[in-house]
Amino acid sequence: MNQPTSSVALYQQRKQSAEFSAGISSEAIHACFESVLIGQAASGAVLDWGAGRGLLTRRLLTLNRFESITAVDIQSRPSSLDSSIEWIEADLNQPLNLKPHCFDVIVSAEVIEHLENPRATAREWFRLLKPGGLLIFSTPNNESWRALLALVMRGHFVDFGDLSYPAHITALVRKDITRILYEAGFTPPQFSFTNVGKIPRLPQYRWQRLPFVSLGGLRFSDNLLAITQTSQHASHP
Repeated sequence: MNQPTSSVALYQQRKQSAEFSAGISSEAIHACFESVLIGQAASGAVLDWGAGRGLLTRRLLTLNRFESITAVDIQSRPSSLDSSIEWIEADLNQPLNLKPHCFDVIVSAEVIEHLENPRATAREWFRLLKPGGLLIFSTPNNESWRALLALVMRGHFVDFGDLSYPAHITALVRKDITRILYEAGFTPPQFSFTNVGKIPRLPQYRWQRLPFVSLGGLRFSDNLLAITQTSQHASHP
């Protein structure tokens, strides 16, 4: 019978999985975050949940709209990160050692699919946000034509095959996300799409480069963003 994995070994395993994913997201995803943050007039204290190499964190700093920026990841602090940014090294599968409702905004780019329990993650986001706090996170869009074709032909979503494992372990669709957020106490989410998507079986080409057509949204985007808030009168634990 297999012995349970020790907490130290499990931490190292999760850290290696995070490093396997390279800790980066695409420019298109970061541009969507920036657009939503500006559109929502986001301000105050912001937490970059799963900051990786700090690319989105740096972008938050250049917006010049946040009183404080905190970043958390299982990986070590990037050496070139501005000293004004607080960095917390922690396993995001576990609750953070932070006081409740201490952030106005939480952003999380391409992280939830790496975590073991999305419902626990949503509850932790809810715990850390102030009443009326803004949550924005992105994840692979498993309802695109490319993802659905892979599911039919290969038995798994396109970003959850062997080449993406063990980095990508939790595949979600919009219904899952809506239920998870509702159960944690968030308002019904809005969804936004990167409008950048690879063509099935031809990943070197994008739908958006086809001539004479304008393709985007749910079926032609590789990634989606969920935007939601805690209620102004949310009951925090």
